[in-house]
Amino acid sequence: MKTLLVAEYRDGELLNSTYELVAFAQDIGAESAMFLVGSESALPQYDGTLYLADTGKYSEFNPAVHKQLLLDVIAKEQPDMVVFAHSSYGWDLAPRISLALNVAHVSEVVEIKDGVPVAPVCNAKLRRDVKAKTAQMVITLQGGAFGLEDEPSGSPTVVQIDTDATAQVEFCGYEEAEAGGVDLSKADIIVSAGRGIGKPENLAIIEALAKALGGEYGASRPVVDSDWVDHSRQVGTTGQTVSPKLYVACGISGAIQHLAGMKKSEFIVAINTDKDAPIGEVADVLIVADLKEFVPAMTEKINNL
Repeated sequence: MKTLLVAEYRDGELLNSTYELVAFAQDIGAESAMFLVGSESALPQYDGTLYLADTGKYSEFNPAVHKQLLLDVIAKEQPDMVVFAHSSYGWDLAPRISLALNVAHVSEVVEIKDGVPVAPVCNAKLRRDVKAKTAQMVITLQGGAFGLEDEPSGSPTVVQIDTDATAQVEFCGYEEAEAGGVDLSKADIIVSAGRGIGKPENLAIIEALAKALGGEYGASRPVVDSDWVDHSRQVGTTGQTVSPKLYVACGISGAIQHLAGMKKSEFIVAINTDKDAPIGEVADVLIVADLKEFVPAMTEKINNL
C-alpha cells in the first residue's frame, strides 16, 4: 500500500500533526511520500520524498491552488490513500480532492483494520468499519489516534513543485478566537467529569474535589453535549488541550478525542468502575470504584489534612 501524507504548515512552523501522519503510515506498513506547502527553513524530520511548494508564493491557505498542487503530485505518485489530519485544513481540502478524483472520502479515521478504515460514530460511543467502493481513497486522521514511539528523525528528499493555477481567495492571516470561560490550559490540577457521573447533580462532587485540590474542573464531550457543563470546560480535540501536573478523570472511559486533549498531563489518575476502560492505558493510577462513593470520601480526606 502507498500513502501520500499531506503535512501542515502554520504561522511559519511545521505542525506536529505531521508526525501523526508518519506514525499512521508506519503502523499500517505503508510506503509513503509527503506533500507540504511550507518552507525549506522548517522541513519535517522524515525519510522519504517531500513534494514542497513555497508558502511565500502560494500562501498557507489557498484552496484552489493547493488543490491543484496536490492533484499534480497524486497523478505522479498514484497513492492508494491520500492522508490528511482531521483539522481545519484537512476539513477544507480533503473533500475537494475526493470530489476531483471521484474517490471515497472517510473522515476521523482512528484505525485501519485489515485494510479497512475504522471511524467513530454516535458521538464516539461506537465504531464502524468503512469499506470504500473505490480503489483509491482520501482519509482524515483523528487527532491523537496515531503517534510515533520515538522522536521524529530523518531528512527528506525535497522535490520542489509549482503550478499555474490562480488564486481565488486572498489569505490575510489568522485570528484568535474570542476568549471566554475558564482557560484550563493554565491549570496545574484538573478534575474532569465524564458520562460516568450519571446525572448533572453529581457534578457538585467533581467541583468539590477540584476545589479541595486547588484546581479547576473540566469535562468530557458527552457531559458538555448534555448541557451539564459549559463548553469552555471541555477537554479533548473539540475542546481544550491541557497538560496539567495532575489530571483526575472521573467516570471517563477514554475516547480517543478526549485522550488526545489530556494525555500529556504529568500524572493521570482515573476513577472508573470498568477496569478495562481505555483511560487505564494512559493513567498512572487506575482506581476501580464507584466515583459517587470514592470521590466524596477522597475529598473529605483531603479537606481534613
